[in-house]
Amino acid sequence: MDEAIIQAAAHLKTAQKVAVLTGAGVSKESGVPTFRDAMEGLWAKFDPQELATPMAFKKNPKLVWDWYQYRRDLVKRAAPNPGHFALAHLAKRFPVFTLITQNVDDLHEQAGSTDVVHLHGNLAQTKCFFDCQGYPTLVDLTTIQIDPDNTPPPCPHCGRWLRPNVVWFHEILPQHELNLAATACETADVILVIGTSGLVEPAASLPKLGKLKGAKLIEVNPDYSMLTRHADVKLEGASGVLLPQLVEALDV
Repeated sequence: MDEAIIQAAAHLKTAQKVAVLTGAGVSKESGVPTFRDAMEGLWAKFDPQELATPMAFKKNPKLVWDWYQYRRDLVKRAAPNPGHFALAHLAKRFPVFTLITQNVDDLHEQAGSTDVVHLHGNLAQTKCFFDCQGYPTLVDLTTIQIDPDNTPPPCPHCGRWLRPNVVWFHEILPQHELNLAATACETADVILVIGTSGLVEPAASLPKLGKLKGAKLIEVNPDYSMLTRHADVKLEGASGVLLPQLVEALDV
């Protein structure tokens, strides 16, 4: 068994509180293209800034809605990979286990993880653009008759636009989720950082907060990231390969 896996397992064996931060790399292993990778075909001519800001939505709500419906269709074709299932398994081993994700898909939940902290929202959810019934005003799309030629559909409460429940550029992260994530990292014994570049703030600062409080930082990533130099252990490779090995090492 690889020495880094053994070292990571040793840190986890003594841990009571574990926090996990996952990024786009985890979903990419399941075939979900990253935000910029999805800019292909009919969407190749657009800049992400044209499709993922409140200003863009106000300017052309149908264009933005249709783009996110396209992304939803991409996600529906994906399935959880062994890394997702390994994390769901790990959650059962610790008194406190908090799974934080920057991903907007629900692959963690499909693999059996519960109470996932979605920092950037959830693409499967829809809400009122104006949050007319309070933040967030979620709406079940299956209860609405949608005319594909007349999108976005109207909010059933106020009659104005619906939008995907994701965090766009120029929007702040949901405060409740950010507080949960920060508390989990600041009180963790071990933090697993998986498949994230460490470039997107404020998510990228969360593992460093935990490190300052004494947490051991384990990174799982095939590439060098902005968090690599802070890691106590670097597992270099795909999470779908390495996380099951880490689970196995804990049983040794």
